[in-house]
Amino acid sequence: MTIESENDLEKLRKIGRIVGLTIQEMGRHLQAGMTTAELDEIGARFLESHGARSAPQLCYQFPGATCISVNEQAAHGIPGARVIQEGDLVNIDVSAELDGYFADAGASFPVGKVSRLKQRLCHHTRRALDRAIDSARAGRMLNVIGRAVEHEAASCGFTIIRDLASHGVGRSLHEEPKSIYTFYNPHDRRRLHEGMVITIEPFLSDGGQHVTTHADGWTLLTEGGRASAQYEHTMVITKGRPILLTAV
Repeated sequence: MTIESENDLEKLRKIGRIVGLTIQEMGRHLQAGMTTAELDEIGARFLESHGARSAPQLCYQFPGATCISVNEQAAHGIPGARVIQEGDLVNIDVSAELDGYFADAGASFPVGKVSRLKQRLCHHTRRALDRAIDSARAGRMLNVIGRAVEHEAASCGFTIIRDLASHGVGRSLHEEPKSIYTFYNPHDRRRLHEGMVITIEPFLSDGGQHVTTHADGWTLLTEGGRASAQYEHTMVITKGRPILLTAV
């Protein structure tokens, strides 16, 4: 969507803050020994207490309030009986709706002492997101986002999962512009414009570039079972730095 009024911005800020706080709340409770279903329940209760509805459930009948993906699971992990272990890398992706407005964010959390590889993966994926946010300005080509992520990945020897893209958001969970690539596509001639509401969500991996769908029909697995990390914010494009709606 494109912001058309102060009311639009106010409503988006409200649901954005709730989404950001939900991730923060889940991250605080995340620990080895709990199941992904128990972690999801914390998120579900927090969303409900703020009057928000899970967007994956609302839009796609997803079997969980949030997406929780562990290690070889890149995205859309179904909360369930899997026990989180010391050394795991857990991605928490929360999207929600309130008063007809949607926001979407995610973050990867190391559990206890993790490998140096997973530490680096988190560090550089956060940097990729920061660089992409800094590049996103009204009037620029949309592909500056992918260029920024690609530069960061190349600088540290990680790969980009090319099947997973950022997207427009606001009045629904997935809107135009769809498939905002997080790798550089010189043929993408779309432009960013002021007031545009989008997500940016790079996925970096230690070698994987594609995902396959698990037999459950939802969970996306990195090729070769390689680790991946994702960080995501919903934002409003301006002539300067974007307004981050899900940062808390």
